[in-house]
Amino acid sequence: MAEIVVSKRAGDELVARGLGSCIGLALVDRSASVAGLAHIVLPESTETDRETGKFADLAVPELIERMCQAGANRRRLEAVLAGGARMFELGDLDIGARNADAVRKGLAASGIGVRAAEVGGNRGRTMRVTIADCTITVKEAGGELTTLLDGSAGGARHARTATTLEGAQR
Repeated sequence: MAEIVVSKRAGDELVARGLGSCIGLALVDRSASVAGLAHIVLPESTETDRETGKFADLAVPELIERMCQAGANRRRLEAVLAGGARMFELGDLDIGARNADAVRKGLAASGIGVRAAEVGGNRGRTMRVTIADCTITVKEAGGELTTLLDGSAGGARHARTATTLEGAQR
């Protein structure tokens, strides 16, 4: 949680597990075979807590910057979101929806549209990004695997190494 990772190694697979109210934000540049994933916990940073990967207002521009540093072209970036569930009944407080809104606003401010999203509901999810073909899948707890971005058309399959955000290069 609260981490950002970017890779262009064809054998890598980026994984964000336990996406409840958190948002998994994947960015891909299929032409450059670069992908990144952020596991965002809360919508807005505070004056005293500015942990980059934790908050949407900081994580979105940071992920974009890291993608560009790795060779992605900002104009080709495609965004996919997963998570944002309402895991607990807390009255009107819906952190998942607020997280999703904050990420969408950050992307819009950067001129990046959302290509696909699986957000809301009340179950956790796992999001996977396969670098070799920039395929993005999401599996809801107790549910089916859903492909949100299929990058396999014309792309060769490579052996994959799963890289969870915990301990990945930041």
